[in-house]
Amino acid sequence: MSKIALITGITGQDGSYLAELLLNKGYEVHGIVRRSSSFGTGRLQHIYNDPHDMSRRLHLHYGDITDGNCLDRILHRTEPDEVYNLAAQSHVRVSFDQPVYTAEATGTGTPCLLEAVRTCQNSTGKKIRFYQASSSEMYGLVQETPQRETTPFYPRSPYGTAKLYSHWITVNYREAYDMHASCGILFNHESPRRGETFVTRKITRAVGRIKCGLQDKLYLGNLDAKRDWGFAGDYVEAMWRMLQQDVASDYVIAMGQTYSVREFCRQAFEHVGLDYEEFVAVDPRYHRPSEVDLLFGDPSKAQGTLGWEPRVSFEGLVQMMVEHDLELANREQTLRNAGHAVTVPV
Repeated sequence: MSKIALITGITGQDGSYLAELLLNKGYEVHGIVRRSSSFGTGRLQHIYNDPHDMSRRLHLHYGDITDGNCLDRILHRTEPDEVYNLAAQSHVRVSFDQPVYTAEATGTGTPCLLEAVRTCQNSTGKKIRFYQASSSEMYGLVQETPQRETTPFYPRSPYGTAKLYSHWITVNYREAYDMHASCGILFNHESPRRGETFVTRKITRAVGRIKCGLQDKLYLGNLDAKRDWGFAGDYVEAMWRMLQQDVASDYVIAMGQTYSVREFCRQAFEHVGLDYEEFVAVDPRYHRPSEVDLLFGDPSKAQGTLGWEPRVSFEGLVQMMVEHDLELANREQTLRNAGHAVTVPV
């Protein structure tokens, strides 16, 4: 019998890669999606288009991470073996503008899900394994470099603070109720499926459009902020590996190297033969009220215990994203040349 997994945040970047990974491993996958007036399942479309049986093993349920009764019903209906909590308001800069919503969606929704898991276990007798998506933003004003599982946390945004609550409430449930609950402290991970308002995707979208003559400038915030960037498709495998362990624990998932936003720009523009300095300008509107200057993870525990190793390098990631967005820009250019109206996200 195939395992059953439930994913919150399944329509996001990580959720789509994780669903794909689990389906390829033979899982039956259930996902929770919020009801809206427009479809938000674009990142899952390739699964529905699969000619084999993958789409028949993917099931979506309307719900919300902050609605405990709804979560309880879905848990009892699906009785999963594994639950992956990826739901969040995940944009750090936006969290300063929407701190209360971020606290609810990214923070206090997590105990709603943990309670649903706990009550489902108690009523069915089934041991459910739980994954919490923690974040390197919890380190904030870093107290140690590189950052490890034992490094003290010092979040510098409503997002990082909300993630820290979710992290510690998961640890608390693990210790208080003997739940198999693990936290993955994931450092920045990107892909062509990254939202277009996130800095890496904003850069690669601009590279494609500038190369095709559709855009003149790219405006960014702090070019000197340094991040440990990896490929989202690699990082979701680490999530799965955590829940295959006999004992639950917490793991830093990172590349173990750091690059500035400026370096990301340089590599992205160089890939299409352009000099980023001619096109990139700083706009103070994109600065955070309190900045995180450096994130640099030590993945030694994950490598040793989980046997996890990233497959895509930083250079390979940048190239992958630029090639994808160059193709999008070429399509946009073709449509414009044909006289079609094209709307481009800001």
